[in-house]
Amino acid sequence: MATDPFSDILKLTNAETVVSGGFTAGGTWAIRFPKLEKIMFSAIVKGSCWLSVEGFEAPVHADANDVILLSAQRPFVLAGDLSAVPIDAEVLFAGKASRIAKLGDSEDCIQIGGYVRLDPASGGLLADVLPPLIHVHGTSPHTTVLRWLLDQLVRERAAELPGSTLASAQLAQLMLVEILRAYLETSGPLPTGWLRAVADRRLAPALRLMHAEPGRAWQLGELARAAAMSRTTFAQYFKMVAGISPLAYLTKWRMRLAERALREEPTSVSALAGQLGYTSESAFSNAFKRVTGNAPRRYRSAARTASGRIISTPTPERAL
Repeated sequence: MATDPFSDILKLTNAETVVSGGFTAGGTWAIRFPKLEKIMFSAIVKGSCWLSVEGFEAPVHADANDVILLSAQRPFVLAGDLSAVPIDAEVLFAGKASRIAKLGDSEDCIQIGGYVRLDPASGGLLADVLPPLIHVHGTSPHTTVLRWLLDQLVRERAAELPGSTLASAQLAQLMLVEILRAYLETSGPLPTGWLRAVADRRLAPALRLMHAEPGRAWQLGELARAAAMSRTTFAQYFKMVAGISPLAYLTKWRMRLAERALREEPTSVSALAGQLGYTSESAFSNAFKRVTGNAPRRYRSAARTASGRIISTPTPERAL
């Protein structure tokens, strides 16, 4: 299977979707959720409701099979009636082992919600490029897939089948991918940056090459030929879409990979330099410091301190 840059970036950020609960509601109801430093999602399985986010100009109406991804870290209210006095979500869900709450005697609205957990060190790569809110309507081309995922999530949580926890996590992860696909396909022109670049079909062949072999000494001409453009056209178009030149993108991607390796792996700096295409440790260290602001060893030391983990190295590394 060909390398998929978007999957690479999601894996780098350790994006993990967690289904945290849901509710059924009827009559006049409203629930206030606190500000959380996470990307939240809400899926309407049945009925409809309003989403009112603190600081937003107008509430959003969500119907059955709609899914909302909220990256704005602000308090919000889900309501059947915006004039209703909201109950605090922490009070509503307290003590419920299933994390499924019930308001009223009927089931006019059924909702499943959760959040996206991101790596503290690299998660900003995704969080910083998302809009405050993504609303995938039940009438979108992605409805069939999302409806199936929602139906399966409801089934897993209701039936308590063996392996339901794992199955629910995988289904929620697929839902995140489908939401992001819908956003990329229907949002119109995206802001300049990596998200726009990975969604661009003209740049896809060149990006796949760089992601498949980040340690190769790619030449501008090779990447341009893969994208079926002249060198000049490719360089200009890439910078217009991504905001940086192709080789600058390659360097930044290498440094993202280096950061992860320095945090999580015992690979020596000299070995890492070779893996990422640098002819010497000093050349790699200079590039790393230019992009990240830190020397590799200093970055690794800080990461160890922050995580409280000790990473054993195969060879001793001298201090800066």
